[in-house]
Amino acid sequence: MTDTPHLDRLTARGRAFLGSRHAILGGAMTWVSERHLVSAISNAGGFGVIACGAMTPDMLAAEIEATRALTPRPFGVNLITLHPLLLDLVAVCRDQRVSHVVLAGGLPPAPAIAAVKDFAKLICFAPNLALARKLLRSGADALVIEGSEAGGHIGPVSLAVLAQEILPALPEATIFAAGGLGNGAGVAAMLEMGASGVQLGTRFAASAESIAHPAFKQAFLRAAARDAVASVQLDPRLPVIPVRALRNAGTEAFMAKQREVAERLDRGEIEPALASLEIEHYWAGALRRAVIDGDVETGSLMAGQSVGMVKAIEPVATIIASLVDEAESLLARRQARAALPEPA
Repeated sequence: MTDTPHLDRLTARGRAFLGSRHAILGGAMTWVSERHLVSAISNAGGFGVIACGAMTPDMLAAEIEATRALTPRPFGVNLITLHPLLLDLVAVCRDQRVSHVVLAGGLPPAPAIAAVKDFAKLICFAPNLALARKLLRSGADALVIEGSEAGGHIGPVSLAVLAQEILPALPEATIFAAGGLGNGAGVAAMLEMGASGVQLGTRFAASAESIAHPAFKQAFLRAAARDAVASVQLDPRLPVIPVRALRNAGTEAFMAKQREVAERLDRGEIEPALASLEIEHYWAGALRRAVIDGDVETGSLMAGQSVGMVKAIEPVATIIASLVDEAESLLARRQARAALPEPA
C-alpha cells in the first residue's frame, strides 16, 4: 500500500522528526541491531537504530560507516548511559554526522545531553510521566515510552498504562510507543491514543536480514507470548533491572548466578557495585551465546511478548509493509464507520 492518508496524518510529527517514510523505529537490540538490520529497516521506510552496547569508540565508528554504505536513508545510534566511555561515543556520533542519538539505560547525564544537542536530535526513554516531563525540560527532542511487554531490559509498567498516563498529558511532545507491538492493530491503537510513531524490536529480530542465528529465530517461531518471561531479582543488594526473555535453562542459570554473587557479597569477596556489574556482564555473554552462537538452551533468548505474533522469518520490507497495510486499513474502516449517520 503506497497511499496511506490515515496513517500519514497520525504520524506526521513522528515522520518529520525521523525523516523517514514511516514513523516506525527499530528497537536497538545488542548483537542484533547492526549494519544489516539497521540499513534494511531504513531502506524499507522505517528508521533503523544501531545498538552500540559495549562497543568501543573505534568499533562504533566502523559500524556507522558500514551502515551508511548500505543505506542512503537516515538512521540513529543508541548509546547506553552507563558506558564508561559515553562522551567518547557521543563524539564518534558527532564526527560521523549521526542525525539522531538515543540515550538509554538510565537517566542521561547532563554533559551527555548537552554534547548530543550540539549536533543531533536526542531521543530518551521515559518510564513515567514525571520523568517524561523532566527529560523534555532537560533537552530531549523526543521520547520512547516502553512497556514491560518489551524484550530485554524492561521497566515495571505495561505500555497500556504508560500510554494512558503520558500521551494525553503531553499532546505536543513527539512520543514513540514501544513494548508488545507486533501487528498493525497495535500500531493503529497507539497512534489513535496520541503517539507520534512506534518502536518494534522482536519482529525485526526474527527477520531475514537479522544476523541472529537460525536457531535463535526458530525459537521465536515456536514461542507463545507467555513464554517470554521477566527475570526475578533474588537479593535487594543486587538491583538487577528485569530482563524479558524466552524461558529456557538459561533462566535457571541466571537465578543460580544471582545466588552465587549474593553469597560472595555475604563473604565480603566482592563490592556491591562490582557485583551488579558482574550480573550485567552475565546477561551480555548469555545474549551473545544465543544470538551469535545459536545456544538456545543456556543463552539468553531476549524477546518481547509480541513473540507470539512472529509467524515466519520475513524480509524487513515485508514486515513494515504488513504493519503499514494493516494499520491503514483499520484506520480507514474506523473513519468510515464514524462517518455513518446515526440510526434513527
